[in-house]
Amino acid sequence: MDERIVKLAQNIVNYSVSLKKGEKILIQHFGAESMPLVRQIVKEVYKVGGVPFVNTYLNSIRRELLLGGTEEQHKMQAEVDASLMSQMDAYVGIRGDFNPSELADVPSDKMGLFATLYAKKVHTEIRVPKTKWCVMIYPNYGFAYAMDTSLESFEEFYFNVCNLDYSKLSAAQDKLVEMMKKTDKVRLTAPGTDITFSIKGMPPINCDGKFNIPDGEVYLAPVRDSVNGKISYNCPSVYQGFTFENVVFEFENGKIVNASANNNEKLMSILDTDEGARYIGEFAIGTNPYINKPMKNTLFDEKIAGSIHLTPGNAYDISFNGNRSAVHWDLILIQTPEYGGGNMYFDDVLVRQDGLYVVDELKCLNPENFL
Repeated sequence: MDERIVKLAQNIVNYSVSLKKGEKILIQHFGAESMPLVRQIVKEVYKVGGVPFVNTYLNSIRRELLLGGTEEQHKMQAEVDASLMSQMDAYVGIRGDFNPSELADVPSDKMGLFATLYAKKVHTEIRVPKTKWCVMIYPNYGFAYAMDTSLESFEEFYFNVCNLDYSKLSAAQDKLVEMMKKTDKVRLTAPGTDITFSIKGMPPINCDGKFNIPDGEVYLAPVRDSVNGKISYNCPSVYQGFTFENVVFEFENGKIVNASANNNEKLMSILDTDEGARYIGEFAIGTNPYINKPMKNTLFDEKIAGSIHLTPGNAYDISFNGNRSAVHWDLILIQTPEYGGGNMYFDDVLVRQDGLYVVDELKCLNPENFL
């Protein structure tokens, strides 16, 4: 067994979900390529006295189910899977399918049924708030192609990112957490972007390998009705199987009042899923020093050092602004010079310029000082 896989499995079980003796864990994986990691996670679970359960999926099969799926069918599947999820203490999700766009041609109304009747009940209402969870991808040719590199190079990048010293990153992010606790107004500027919102009283969360691998972000929910201005996201985003580009939102008192992208029909279908889909549930700052360009995978792209994501849809209970939705869509703005630059202000003080921190207490998060 590849020692890098062994180390990652150990980190997942012992650090990310901190599994204890007698606890039950559900491991869900997509694609056969991730099988070596799944097998090693099962071994590590047994080592600590845990009880593993495994579900295997293929998006090619899921596509067929979604194309013909009915309301009754989704409700029944949700009832079955919600029963299993509610008995779990922990959850690990591994995405390893070759084609991230496998669901791209599933009609929006079919994806909406799945989101509202299945994903919301099983994941949003049970898995996220009630289990210790961690989600990740597994390296394959599809992800290597998305990064325009060889599989060998991508695997080296992947294991460097996933097996970094998260305790060191956590300590550096603590300084950002403390500053955000004292902040009321946030302003973001970049080409096509000038947006403000309040984070006053909202608890910032240090994401240091406990929920995602790779990790590296600090997030919170902004005050729901405080978002005003315009944001032009510059990172491609695969959502419901379709690659969205050039997404632009305009806000008035927290609500998205104008929106555009490379497919306005699909975009509007997502924003019209429910009332909460047009409000922001998360503001996050990416900090992972190893990740510096997008690969059309949210788990990696949202951690890009020098980025932010401002997420329409559901807010997490741990930092909750009252917004509920079946949607949670992490859309990313990169503010490094290669992507047009940009500034981040806390209470009118410039804290990050073109992706690098300019205040002394946060310079430890700049990649050149962290690596």
